[in-house]
Parts: sequence; C-alpha cells; structure tokens
Amino acid sequence: MLKKPQFKIIFGLGNPGEEYEKTYHNVGFLFVSFLLKNPEYLVADKIKLVEQIKTFMNVSGPAVLKEIKKRKLKTGEVLIAHDDADIEIGKYKIDFNRGSAGHHGVESIIKSLGTKNFWRLRIGIAPVIQIDTNINTNTHKSLKRKKAIEYVLKKISKKDMGKLEQVFNQIAQELS
Repeated sequence: MLKKPQFKIIFGLGNPGEEYEKTYHNVGFLFVSFLLKNPEYLVADKIKLVEQIKTFMNVSGPAVLKEIKKRKLKTGEVLIAHDDADIEIGKYKIDFNRGSAGHHGVESIIKSLGTKNFWRLRIGIAPVIQIDTNINTNTHKSLKRKKAIEYVLKKISKKDMGKLEQVFNQIAQELS
C-alpha cells in the first residue's frame, strides 16, 4: 500500500482554449478548478498550491519543470492530475514513480524532469462498458474497449460530469 502523498503542489493537465473546455482530456484542469471553487480543501499543511498547466497536454513537461524550479520544489513534492483512459469514469488511482502508460502529457513530464519520481492522480475517463449478462463467454471475450482517441476530445456528458464531480469530492477528501 502506498503511503499518503506528501506534496506541495497539484498541477492539473489539460489543453488550453474554449474548444477543449469540459472535454474528457481536460479532467486535470477540471479537478484544479474544483479545488479552487471549494477552498475548504485548500488549507495549511494539506493541499498548498494548485495550478493548471496552460500549455497543450502533450508538451506540458517543460512548463512543469519551469514551475518546479521557480518554486524550488523536489519532484516528489508534486502531484500531477490528469485523465486516464485505462480507468473507468468515476474512479481514480494515486500512484508514485510509474511510467506514462502511453499518456503523452505524462511522457513529456518524465522526459523534462528526467525522472518518474512524482505523484500522479489518474482520474478515470474510460466509458463504462455495459455487458449483457445473457451473452455467452466467447462473445464476452471478444468485446473491445473504446480507443481513447474516440472520446478524449469529446465534451463530457451530463451524466459523466456528475460522476466526475463525485470523484473530485472523494479525491479532495482523501488528499486533505
């Protein structure tokens, strides 16, 4: 079991611009916005700073490095909040010292920092696959999940936004 994260700043990843607002790929931005709208989670000795990285997701590494250097932080004091297409919407994982798992924003950060030694808040965006319990197991094995590219840049549905708001509350309570 991982120890409780001890960090000084949360960086939310996303893409800047109106066309990307409220898309699945921007849940890192949305989580930071949630924290800023709910200041009870931003108290001394808990969550200290939150910031949206205002560069495009896939090239966020240099901006994260610049902010870490400016604030004289260690990489282990950083939490990167981002979308994760391998986790079902409404769920999340907090990890430390892991590879990018194909997430280009995280790849950029690892490359810029020269290490995986930072915290990651992986917020699920994968659609829930509805499985008919009456289908046979051979058919079940052939079901394929959607590829991330099929939905990450789509606007978040009202139903999914509700799930995200619930999970944002859960995350904030765990971190504070």
